[in-house]
Amino acid sequence: MNLFDWLALATGIILTIFVLLQQGDDDIQDAFSGEKSELFKNRKIRGFDLFMLRGTTVLAILFIAFVIVSNVMHANF
Repeated sequence: MNLFDWLALATGIILTIFVLLQQGDDDIQDAFSGEKSELFKNRKIRGFDLFMLRGTTVLAILFIAFVIVSNVMHANF
């Protein structure tokens, strides 16, 4: 395993933790029935939720980049 494999692994674990720490506002039943869906409502995200959203986005981009670089490096060697 090279450095990018380890970075992808660590980023994936941290990304999973970030996703699990985010709070959902809807009930699971609403997801399947489609009732009272507020998916496209304009809601401001502030504070900790904004931090978690931005952190999740950055970690997801880093994870994808590390996996691609790792695969390219394994293909060349």
